[in-house]
Amino acid sequence: MKRRKFIRTAVPATLLPGLINGFSFKAFSGSPLMQALTSSTITDHVLVLIQLNGGNDGLNTVIPLDQYSNLSLARPNILIPDTQVLALNGVNGTGLHPAMSGMKNLFDDGKVSIVQAVGYPSPNFSHFRATDIWLTGSDANQVLSSGWAGRYLNYEYPNFPTGYPNSTMPDPLALQIGSTVSLALQGPAGNLGMAISDPTSFYNLINGIQDPAPNTPAGHELTYIRSVSQLSQQYASVITAAANAITQQSSSYPTAGTNSLADQLKIVARLIAGGLKTKIYMVNLTGFDTHSSQVDALNTSTGTHADLLDKLSVAVKAFMDDLDFLNVDDRVVGMTFSEFGRRIKSNSSDGTDHGAAAPMFIFGKQVQGGIVGNNPSIPSAITVNDNVPMQYDFRSVYASLLQDWLCVPSADLNSILLNNYQTLPIVQQNACSGIGIHELNQSAGENLISNYPNPFTSSTYITFKTSGGYTLIQIFDGEGHLVGTPVDGEFVSGEHKIWFENQNLSAGIYYARLQNGPLQQVRNMLVVQ
Repeated sequence: MKRRKFIRTAVPATLLPGLINGFSFKAFSGSPLMQALTSSTITDHVLVLIQLNGGNDGLNTVIPLDQYSNLSLARPNILIPDTQVLALNGVNGTGLHPAMSGMKNLFDDGKVSIVQAVGYPSPNFSHFRATDIWLTGSDANQVLSSGWAGRYLNYEYPNFPTGYPNSTMPDPLALQIGSTVSLALQGPAGNLGMAISDPTSFYNLINGIQDPAPNTPAGHELTYIRSVSQLSQQYASVITAAANAITQQSSSYPTAGTNSLADQLKIVARLIAGGLKTKIYMVNLTGFDTHSSQVDALNTSTGTHADLLDKLSVAVKAFMDDLDFLNVDDRVVGMTFSEFGRRIKSNSSDGTDHGAAAPMFIFGKQVQGGIVGNNPSIPSAITVNDNVPMQYDFRSVYASLLQDWLCVPSADLNSILLNNYQTLPIVQQNACSGIGIHELNQSAGENLISNYPNPFTSSTYITFKTSGGYTLIQIFDGEGHLVGTPVDGEFVSGEHKIWFENQNLSAGIYYARLQNGPLQQVRNMLVVQ
């Protein structure tokens, strides 16, 4: 076989830069997500993204105990016994799955922020499409070729990749560790960043171990490609040097091979502490598509979902302990995300089906610990199609991390995220800027939005309070579809009233969501015939 034909037919172009020492790197220069996340700002801040592949069940992760009665009606075969839910310091009515003791300890220490009911209008329930939406920051009906981070990178470094690596940024800008590489992260060949296919490959790299090529024509071509790539690959040596600079790590990690996420995060901690200037790390944990056997029938606090949450909690706690051990914990903030949540109502297979909004965890020494938002409201009458109503747009979390951790000026957020998204108090004020959770939640007991009459048939008055500035009111149906936007603009501070007409809405429960600056509130609206 001719060399050119072998390269064209047997090896994907995106793998060519990475056939080094027996494993593959993938360049991120064209990745929508990584282009936006991979910034070399003047800070030494590092962002770690943990993708929970499959769609995590938020209601059995962050459990709304004040909704427990209605929740037990909606999911009696999978609900965690309230006596086993882990209580959180300073929080009433909300707890964590009993498998998440490590995450509870971090929360109690002020190192975890939980953002409630994160989603987007009119959610898509396809794994592939929903993942693309989260990675690119697009609307549900919009397909973007650039990602929320790619646009940030273009804003920060408009001439990239010309001139890189250089003395200012000699290291990969983004690095993924894990066996699964998201489609959004696979760009054209280039040396912007790379993905290590699995932890074993990482240790093969730093130990100089190369998998032998087979003694076949294809194997000979593979040896050739490796030799060419070795000459052009400028990042392998700096990764090895950073890894070799750290000879001891925390003993908190579980035994290697028993927790894939912990194995990945251990590598991340080692590279950060070893001096690598990489800004973004991405790792993943798979298995969250729990349509069946989500729990053990005889003990709902155990089972597939419990095992996954245990791995997540143990891995994050060990990672945080290691960052502290290595004296780099003030430089790192992490975030979990999944392509969607699960339905409120469980199915007959002891599982849950694809849903909408779900909680996110933000963790790190410099996060503002606490809970952002309120427990989801669970009606007493739930159908199989009903979803957790969205409180926060996922792009608000992105905006908050861009502004308050990666230190993007607030005036530039709109051009990067392509819309006006509120920022949330998930990072400490002294990191860049921000507001406090107390300020955000101080109006939790105040009724900021209501409607009368409620229930209503043809029309109703919506009354809302705003502190001034940009104000948004969205109306969602029970499945999370956006059915109306009666308010979208600038308002003076005070109370306002608008007339909302029912334009062919069927009978059922709807949700009115108010957003004003960092504040949001969701209220039920009932349409009757």
